[in-house]
Amino acid sequence: MMLKNDISVVVPVYNEYENLPELYKRVKNTVSSITDKYQIIFVNDGSNDDSLSRILSFAENNPKVFYLDLSRNFGHQIAVTAGLEYCNADCTVIIDSDLQDPPELIFELYSKYREGFDVVYAKRKKREGDTFIKKFTAKLYYRLLKRWVSFEIPLDAGDYRLISNKVVSAVNQMPEQNKFLRAQIAWLGLKQAYVLFDREIRKHGKSGYSYGKMFRLAFDGITGFSDKPLLLVSRLGFVISIFSFLVIIYAIFAHYIFKQTITGWTSLIISAMFMGGIQLLSIGIIGEYISRINKNVQKRPLYILKDTNINDTYINS
Repeated sequence: MMLKNDISVVVPVYNEYENLPELYKRVKNTVSSITDKYQIIFVNDGSNDDSLSRILSFAENNPKVFYLDLSRNFGHQIAVTAGLEYCNADCTVIIDSDLQDPPELIFELYSKYREGFDVVYAKRKKREGDTFIKKFTAKLYYRLLKRWVSFEIPLDAGDYRLISNKVVSAVNQMPEQNKFLRAQIAWLGLKQAYVLFDREIRKHGKSGYSYGKMFRLAFDGITGFSDKPLLLVSRLGFVISIFSFLVIIYAIFAHYIFKQTITGWTSLIISAMFMGGIQLLSIGIIGEYISRINKNVQKRPLYILKDTNINDTYINS
């Protein structure tokens, strides 16, 4: 396939009507200062505000702007995946539409890419506007994930990054349903670098990433790239079995040797609840892995495309 552009920008959008005009202006000004051969792909992920109307107006006034309108909200990672499947460039930038990641940084990402790196990610020095809990849990999670996986995952970095066409092609060949793109890209092991920046406060609206969605994404990252939770469950089961066996031996010894029978409703209930909790936790972890297998066996499409101004001729030419 002959690539038409020097750079492509994929922008997932979910209810960002107020942010889109400034975002589009800043992205366009930045990439056009790099090259005339660029494309901007907006992926409308089932927005229920007027985000799509603004995207359509951008496309009407600029032939370098394209859009993918998904049939419903499939989630951030799926929206980015859709954009990567339709981009056509030597390299692609992934940037969110909330203006917390400055579009002007694309120039530095591209400069680093020109030095021969396949992945150039934006690493945060500061995270303005995020709560202490969010910052703390994010740091804890990524450091835990780094210890649990067999490859290097960059710390303090989100999805804002520039990737080469080689990386885009490789990611598009990954068929899993539970997408965790920053780990998928790191798993490739290709040459990577980073650019430091200060993350800004969201100007308008509120984040579509609730704590529940972040937890789901975090769990996808762990179960998708590490079997350590299963190993932890098996080791925990072994330790508890040994402990239970020792308690049984002690109870028999105390009854027949010391003539002291261990009694107590409270201790019995606490032990039962403890064992029940461990069993439910273990079943839940195993269930997550089975759920991933089930989703991949079903082989449903990751998303349904309702409308687009990108045709097959453009993609394949």
